[in-house]
Amino acid sequence: MLAESLKYILSAEYEANQVKLIVLNKSKESIEQAKVEGEKLVAMTITRAETEMTQLKKTSDIKAMEAAAELASSTANKMATMRARAERRLDTVAQRIFERIVSI
Repeated sequence: MLAESLKYILSAEYEANQVKLIVLNKSKESIEQAKVEGEKLVAMTITRAETEMTQLKKTSDIKAMEAAAELASSTANKMATMRARAERRLDTVAQRIFERIVSI
């Protein structure tokens, strides 16, 4: 009976060790799978962030170009207005100078 009990105990220990090995291997596989999935998620997130940054850069470039064009147009209009006013004044000043020269 002692030999049989010892046999059952050794058998139970062996089975427990086998279960531990199976659990350890499954754990390693799970950890490896989690690492792979995590790396995929990180790569996808980086790709998505780079795509969004590219799109935002394009959008900001377009807005900057539109703002520059608007500023250039506004500046051109202001210059035209100032030039027209200066030319009117130039005509007036030239006529006054002519009148003074003639009246001398």
